[in-house]
Formats: sequence, C-alpha cells, structure tokens
Amino acid sequence: MTPPPLTRLQENLRRVILGKEEALRLTVLALLADGHLLIEDVPGLGKTMLARALAVSLAADFRRIQFTPDLLPADLTGTPVFDPRAQTFEFRPGPVFTDVLLADEINRATPRTQSALLEAMEERQVSVDGTTHRLPPLFFVVDDARRFDQALPEDTTS
Repeated sequence: MTPPPLTRLQENLRRVILGKEEALRLTVLALLADGHLLIEDVPGLGKTMLARALAVSLAADFRRIQFTPDLLPADLTGTPVFDPRAQTFEFRPGPVFTDVLLADEINRATPRTQSALLEAMEERQVSVDGTTHRLPPLFFVVDDARRFDQALPEDTTS
C-alpha cells in the first residue's frame, strides 16, 4: 500500500534536508495553508535545496530569482514585447509564472520590486500595462532573506 501524498511529500523532503524537522513541518504547513514561506538564515544552510526538493517532490516547475538592488519589477512579472510580424505587443511572462519560486535575498530589492512580488503572492496575479495575468494554481514562494544581523554585499564599503 502506498503512503498518502502528504506522507510521501514529507518523506521526500526528509531524504534531502537532514535534521531540520521543524523547518520541513512549517514548509508543508505553509503549502497546505495556501500561503508562502519566509526563511531568514545565514547562507549555506539548505534554503535553496529545500525549495528545489519541494518542487521536485510535487513534480512542479521551479524558478529561482536572485534579488539585487537593480532588479526591476518587469524582471519578475514579465513585459510586453513587440512582434514585428503581427505588428502587436505580446506579453512575455517573467519568472514569477512558475509553481515554486525561490526569491533569493528579497531584502536586497527595491521597494517597487518587492511590491511587485508581494502583489503576485497576495493576489496570485500580476498586472502589466493594465492587463491582469493569473499565476499558476500552485504558486508557492519561498522567500530567502539574510538575517538582519548580517551585512548585505551592497552595505560594505571599500
């Protein structure tokens, strides 16, 4: 007899992420609650691996966005692109159009860019040039932020 899907998901995650039972439990709870996940920690402790393992376990699409101060909202949401043959603009979806999204170091982005992601997370849609585009039904965001006691690369002086 095969275990229920939730049990299989938890077992898959435990095989990849060792010794983080509470983090795995909270990840699954956030997913079941149709919410999102914010992980604040130091680099190198498996946050990216957790997001990838979740996507693989769900047979879902996965994208990662590295947030930087120069990242624009359109870099996340997508943008209209002119098609010279049809003489029209066609919407080219950005990386938020995925099932599982790792938003890496979101605290490095400008408030406008963060706002674009927050709209996507809250509304499960993005608005570009007055047109609303629905995101995939799953759309689960894992926000990876450095802890506040850690300096960001752009905060260092040379």
